[in-house]
Amino acid sequence: MGASGFSEDQLKQLDALANDNGIGIIVAPNFALGAIVLKKLAEQAAPHFDYVDIVESHHEAKIDSPSGFALALMRSLGENKQFTRNQPEKENLANTRGGEHNGISVHSIRMPGRSAHHEVIFGAAGQTVSLRHDTLDRSCYMPGVVRCIRDVVTRPGLVIGLENVLGL
Repeated sequence: MGASGFSEDQLKQLDALANDNGIGIIVAPNFALGAIVLKKLAEQAAPHFDYVDIVESHHEAKIDSPSGFALALMRSLGENKQFTRNQPEKENLANTRGGEHNGISVHSIRMPGRSAHHEVIFGAAGQTVSLRHDTLDRSCYMPGVVRCIRDVVTRPGLVIGLENVLGL
């Protein structure tokens, strides 16, 4: 199922449902291979930087903010490290530094003309590194969807994330 925003309790219920019935369930916040590559590269870079921001933008009709994939990125990067967050002494407009988790600032943009974009920006003394994935149209999701459809019948239990289907 292509969805994000499940609580831990809901994921536990899905896992129990799958195991009790001997079926497979795949929950993937993002079916785009490029997004999964972005996540893996960001996880590899994270230990080497002190600062990180995530900027995500989507079309104006997206109902959640930040996106489920941005939240998954944030949790993954902040799982084993507390990053440094530069919080200005004076914030002229409340919350302009974005939401925060373990020192990671997350910024969301919603407006027409966008599909889905995720950027992870790392910072250290005298340098930054930006990793970005852009969804140009929905065709990029099809290879991930097809792979999950093929694999779900051979994987009993709950699998979370396309990266776990692909073995990344």
